[in-house]
Amino acid sequence: MASSKEYLNFVLEQLSEVENVRYRAMMGEYILYYREKVIGGIYDDRFLVKAVKSAKELMPNALHEIPYEGAKEMLLVDDVENKEFLKNLFEAMYDELPVLKKKKKQ
Repeated sequence: MASSKEYLNFVLEQLSEVENVRYRAMMGEYILYYREKVIGGIYDDRFLVKAVKSAKELMPNALHEIPYEGAKEMLLVDDVENKEFLKNLFEAMYDELPVLKKKKKQ
């Protein structure tokens, strides 16, 4: 089995080939954005997306996981190499995801 770092690099490489996806490191994990909405993240050796209705429909057999204590349940994405699937998944999820609130400048 690949190390966490190898898995992270693999997932980020796959996602780099999907349009409108970006990520940022946060406390040792990665938060993933699609068209500026949070779609999920990479936690240790798991690529998870929010458990919205469309994601559940596209991945009916996905494992449900809680990435860290106090977090909401998310779905494990295991088809990371299929870029067309990822694009379709993210696009399907997009309308169900909340808009990010802008931070007020002080």
